[in-house]
Amino acid sequence: MAEAHSAVAFSFTITHDGVNINYDHDIIYAVWQSGLRSWRRRLTKFWNNVWTGAYPASPYSLLIIAVILAFLTWKERDVSHGFIDFLSYYFTDNPLVATFSIAAFYAVYTVVLWLIFVNIVRYCVKMLFMYKGWMYETRTGKITTATKLWLSIIKFIVKRKPQLYSFQGSLPNLPVPPLTETMKRYLLSVKPLLDDEKHKRMQKLAVDFENGIGKKLQRYLVLKSWWSTNYVSDWWEEFIYLRGRGPLMINSNFYGLDAILIHPTSVQAARAAGFIHAAFLFRRCIDRQTLTPIMVQGIVPLCSSQYERVFNTTRIPGKETDKLVHYDDSQHVVVYHAGRYFKLPVYYMGRLLRPVELQRQIEKILQDESPPQPGEAYLGALTAVERTLWAEAREKYFSKGINKASLTTIEKAAFFVTLDEETYEYDANDPSKLNAFGCAMLHGKGYDRWFDKSFNIIVAKNGRVGLNAEHSWADAPIMSHAWEFCLAQESKSNWYNEFGNCEGESRNNLFPPSRLKFDFSPHIVEIIDNCMQSSQTAIADVDLRLLMHKAYGKGFMKKCRVSPDAYIQMALQLAYYRDSNKFSLTYEASMTRLYREGRTETVRPVTIESCEWVKSMMDPNATREKKIDLLRIACNRHQKGYQDAMCGQGIDRHLFCLYVVARYLNVESPFLNEVLSEPWRLSTSQTPHGQTDLLDLRKNPDHISAGGGFGPVADDGYGVSYIIAGEDIIFFHISSKVSSPETDSDRYRRNIEQALADMKTLFEQSS
Repeated sequence: MAEAHSAVAFSFTITHDGVNINYDHDIIYAVWQSGLRSWRRRLTKFWNNVWTGAYPASPYSLLIIAVILAFLTWKERDVSHGFIDFLSYYFTDNPLVATFSIAAFYAVYTVVLWLIFVNIVRYCVKMLFMYKGWMYETRTGKITTATKLWLSIIKFIVKRKPQLYSFQGSLPNLPVPPLTETMKRYLLSVKPLLDDEKHKRMQKLAVDFENGIGKKLQRYLVLKSWWSTNYVSDWWEEFIYLRGRGPLMINSNFYGLDAILIHPTSVQAARAAGFIHAAFLFRRCIDRQTLTPIMVQGIVPLCSSQYERVFNTTRIPGKETDKLVHYDDSQHVVVYHAGRYFKLPVYYMGRLLRPVELQRQIEKILQDESPPQPGEAYLGALTAVERTLWAEAREKYFSKGINKASLTTIEKAAFFVTLDEETYEYDANDPSKLNAFGCAMLHGKGYDRWFDKSFNIIVAKNGRVGLNAEHSWADAPIMSHAWEFCLAQESKSNWYNEFGNCEGESRNNLFPPSRLKFDFSPHIVEIIDNCMQSSQTAIADVDLRLLMHKAYGKGFMKKCRVSPDAYIQMALQLAYYRDSNKFSLTYEASMTRLYREGRTETVRPVTIESCEWVKSMMDPNATREKKIDLLRIACNRHQKGYQDAMCGQGIDRHLFCLYVVARYLNVESPFLNEVLSEPWRLSTSQTPHGQTDLLDLRKNPDHISAGGGFGPVADDGYGVSYIIAGEDIIFFHISSKVSSPETDSDRYRRNIEQALADMKTLFEQSS
């Protein structure tokens, strides 16, 4: 075993003949190479920090400033304002000390001037990025001269290729919207959802809040925005995610699926090896900052701070609040197979193992026939249940000994890998297979995922892959970028031969995977079994349906002269009204990464305009022209709300932060209590493409991911995720609860199909 081999890497004995030293050359060399890799990472990180800290200026500008100062000194210009003369006079009796003092002064003076120059440039760029008028003008196509000039300046600034974190110091802080404007937007958003009496009551509550405690809360929030980088993100992470005591499985974690139209290999070990290798290549790109930050229209950068915790991150349960722990580096993953946990090293002699080498290692895991230890098979169920229960069990049974050591190995892993014993497939003639694939990625068996890890890679027995991601550390676009990178890397690299195995030769002296050990008492085994049963109950209540809509896609929607996202949102509203015969508060996520450390804001798709259009679709007397006009008006209104949210002019994050301030001050607000207790019965989200240049879908139309989804937010509502895959395909992931008499995911899926078909008919008949 690897442990025994490591134990004798270095030893010595004392005999009558003297001291006998025995050591293993390979292991000592591996330790040396590992140390070199660690120092290289530190130096690379240091240089990248210097480079990105100076951007859009260059570190080479330091040399230019030094040359200018030297030239001015040579011309006998006093750049020190008399300080050099003072040093020369003070150290007259010791010229050597005077020379070193003057040199030190010039070095410090040069660095100070350079830092001043860099900060001036960065703040100028930050002021430029504060301007958001370009978003609204590009939508209408009426770009003013001032915006054209602004765009020219921004294009010149980003002309030099930036690194991943280059713009972090130049992005503006998220502004706090005026309280009056937020109140107006909120009352307008709930008008179509409330009758006249309830709306008047809500107006009174809003006025009382705005003229009363709201002013005080707003002042504290503005003060926080001056002091912190982002006035929302830290509280959002803490109160929405980490303080939540409910299970992560289904309720919080989200999932992603394979590119279902292709199947590179059916060999489980080979596919797992390829994806593990690709994931570590992505981590290397993050560490070295070779990724280009995602730019809106190729010009305006999005915040990249969420990439820092993609790998080596885990969520630690607490009795009252969890915490996210990020480790600087990890050279292993933990693999779960057939109820056993294995530590799989992915580096040897300081280098990343090649796919063929990883395949050989994974094959050893698959060939291991040792049975699970008592309680080991269902151990992952602890991460699937209420957080307080898991925190208490962790503190009592995993705080010492081999249980602590094994748990630490899991938590310090770069990510978690599950080798499923089931097969998953896509069949155009059998939608239930894709539904089963999605369910497996969302929750698995309830105990074969480690829901606390930043993400899990799941590999089916037939080589299909998927992921399950924890939500608190980042939002879906970051994981989408990583997933697309792995799919693209796999496609471009051609790792697999005609038999489905990884190409190449493998070294024979690699450290083999090591089995994790546990020592569970009967009591903790009973707790684990109870958690497993609880997870099974939750799984049985999930109603998940996937829809691959192939009738048309964004290509047709663009011809209708509306935003594809707004078009789909209107289809979801029409489908929901037909499904429930009412309008309900709807959540759509919009990113706020135009600001530093931005995450998301809520777009409220239910508007007066969208309701008028839906009602017209239900009215047999409404003309086709009227329906089309109302649809375009509703889509434009939705896109305006989306842009407002992106620009920090949303509703819900502002009200949420005001509520947090109120809780800290221990004051009650009937208005905020009522607003934040309103259920989101329809929660929607678009799964974005991370980087469109990773793989050209025009040349590789089959390399499309089916996207991913999440569980329902409300017990009597739907969770809908969709991805616009190429020009002619849209995937929908629809979830609800079996126990709710109000919902039926399959019924809502049919309503979405019908809504999209009816909308297409509108435009086809009008032409």
